[in-house]
Amino acid sequence: MSPNPFHEPLTPDNAAVLIVDHQVGLYTGIRDISLLELKHNIVGLAKAATALGLPMVVTTTAADSMWGPTIPELVAALPDGKQIIDRSTVNAWHDDRVKAAVAATGRKKLIITGISLEVCAAFPAIAALADGYQPFVPVDASGTFSATKREAGIARMQQAGVILSDYATLMVEILADNDNPAAGEVYAALDMPFATLVGQVAQAFRK
Repeated sequence: MSPNPFHEPLTPDNAAVLIVDHQVGLYTGIRDISLLELKHNIVGLAKAATALGLPMVVTTTAADSMWGPTIPELVAALPDGKQIIDRSTVNAWHDDRVKAAVAATGRKKLIITGISLEVCAAFPAIAALADGYQPFVPVDASGTFSATKREAGIARMQQAGVILSDYATLMVEILADNDNPAAGEVYAALDMPFATLVGQVAQAFRK
């Protein structure tokens, strides 16, 4: 029996991030999580991923006609000059540019977040799984339009074999070692500056 690829830990060398449709218009319909919490979480994910050197693919759908641009808080957290791919397909995985951008990362473990959870995160996660990728969905960095939709989206992904987690746990798994030079920046991005403070105090006591 071949080893389960999901048993292999996420690392800075095998993981990439796909951010789908965190758009102004779609955010107006979010009902399963507060907008402040959702923005906090997706911004923290983007900042931590940048600190860890993870490649990111960011996409919107119908930005000029239906759902508007990417939320400004996320844009500000992305690396300078980051291209956002606008598409027409409901499933981001059905856009050849998105698939090509993911393939170009050379990574097989994909952290996928989307608005809405049951469509924009679930559809590409399930499709990527069928194409031999290993998708992970941080449910607290995604959102949707009702509790029922959230429950149905989570159930469908679990049935398909997508791994569900939260954004901070995935980033800390990739960090792996608190002696990593990126640790302070990662914990700050996750809104855990107290980790850096405690570390500084401990270091001072060791001197």
